[in-house]
Amino acid sequence: MTLRYGGKLYLSTRSFLAELAFSVYKAIVLSFIVLMTLYPFWNTLVISFNQAVDTTRGGIYFWPRIWTLQNYKSIWVTSNIPNALFISVARAVCSTVLNLFLTTMLAYALSRREFVLRKPFTLIVLLSMYVNAGLFPNYFLLRGLHLNGTFWVYIIPSMISAFNFIVIRTFIKTIPESLFESARIDGTSEFKIFIRFALPLSKPVLATVALFVAVGAWNAWFDTLLYNSAKPELFTLQYQLMALLQQSMNQSKSAADINTAGMAANILASTVTPMSIRSAGTIFATAPILAVYPFLQKYFVVGMNVGSIKE
Repeated sequence: MTLRYGGKLYLSTRSFLAELAFSVYKAIVLSFIVLMTLYPFWNTLVISFNQAVDTTRGGIYFWPRIWTLQNYKSIWVTSNIPNALFISVARAVCSTVLNLFLTTMLAYALSRREFVLRKPFTLIVLLSMYVNAGLFPNYFLLRGLHLNGTFWVYIIPSMISAFNFIVIRTFIKTIPESLFESARIDGTSEFKIFIRFALPLSKPVLATVALFVAVGAWNAWFDTLLYNSAKPELFTLQYQLMALLQQSMNQSKSAADINTAGMAANILASTVTPMSIRSAGTIFATAPILAVYPFLQKYFVVGMNVGSIKE
C-alpha cells in the first residue's frame, strides 16, 4: 500500500504510522516546552491584574480571581513613575542612536584596507573587552568629568561598544568592495559613502544591535544607584520600580511589628502588596520591549547570521 503524508510517499503502513507517531510526539514535547517557557510570564501578568489581598491567599495560576487595575494605578500615582518612564525612554533612544551611529562609523573606518592603522586601533578596541579599570576608577573618572548627577552619565559611557563593533565590522566586510570603489571613482567622499551605502546596506545587523543596545539601556539601573541616587528627577524606570518595591516591603514589615498590626496590614494590603507591585512593575517594564521587538524580529536572525560569518 502506498500512502502520502506531509508531501512524502510511504510504501507501507508501518512507516506511515512511525512518521505520524514521531510528529505527534514532537508536537507534544515542543508544546510542553513552550508552556513551561511562557507560564512564568503569564502568571506574573495574572497576578498583576488580581486584587492585592486576594493574591496573598495564593492559588492564582491561570486566571485572576478578582480583577482590578489598582496595582497599576498605585504604581503610577504613588511614585515618580511618569518622570522615570520619560528618563528611561530618553536614555534608550539616545543611547541606541548614538551607539549605532558612532560604533558603525568606527567599524566602517577600521574595515577599510587602505587605513594603515586599522590593526592597532582594532586591537585597542578589543582590549577594552578584556581589560577593565574597575568600579572605583570609573566612578572617579566620571566624577572628574562632572557627569555625576547629570543625564549624560547614562549616554556618554555607552556611546561605543566593542562587541557591537566586532559584529558590525564583520558585516560591513561582507559588502562587496566594488560598490565602494565605484562610488569613489564617481568622486563620492568617504563620509557620503558611509551615509549613503554602508548604513543602508547594514540595516539587518543595525536592527540586531539596536535591539541589544535598547534592551540594555532600558534594563539598566545600577548606574543610577552609583551616579544619580541623590537625583530623584533622574531616576530610571527600573531603579524607581526597585525603590518602590523595597519601600513596600519595608512598610509591610513595619506594619506587622506595631501593635495595630492587623489594622495597618489591612490598610496597606488594600492598596498594594510587594507581590502585586513586583508583578505589575515587571509587566510595566516589559511591555515597551515586547511592543518594539516584533518590528525588529525579521532583521534579528539575518543580522546575527551574516554578522557572525566572515568569508
